[in-house]
Amino acid sequence: MSPKKDTQKSAKSATAINKKSKGFTDEERAAMKERAQELKADARRGPRGKKDKADGEGDVLAKIAAMQGPDRAMAERLHAIIKASAPALSPKTWYGMPAYANKDGKVVCFFQSEQKFKSRYATFGFSDEANLDEGAMWPTSFALKELTATEEARIVALVKKAVS
Repeated sequence: MSPKKDTQKSAKSATAINKKSKGFTDEERAAMKERAQELKADARRGPRGKKDKADGEGDVLAKIAAMQGPDRAMAERLHAIIKASAPALSPKTWYGMPAYANKDGKVVCFFQSEQKFKSRYATFGFSDEANLDEGAMWPTSFALKELTATEEARIVALVKKAVS
């Protein structure tokens, strides 16, 4: 390759590196890396990558403990609500956030802290494994700013329906 072409190629590479990516945010890339680590850990555990409930609960409690302020308080309360209203679900991390899986290891519901993606609210959501179908359209995630008795009662009902 001629020296001129080398210079042009280097300049193009440097320009591409210095451009702000319009793809994933740093937080989204970090969540994907956490998910990849979760999948690798599951694979190391052997057949079907299942871990026992205690392992999953320890991982979830560690993630909750690392949260700050209102996110931690909501995550702790959600953890207690889900364990009480759907004991068949197993705690596990999912993209680095607390989640709760069915007997097949598929996530049914999850909590996403406000801090995780720098949003203005936390999210409590359900995957397609949840039995929440209502006609042709139904909600699958909810914004959370705080947990009052009203929100807690609604979450209990939704979680019970999700696992029914």
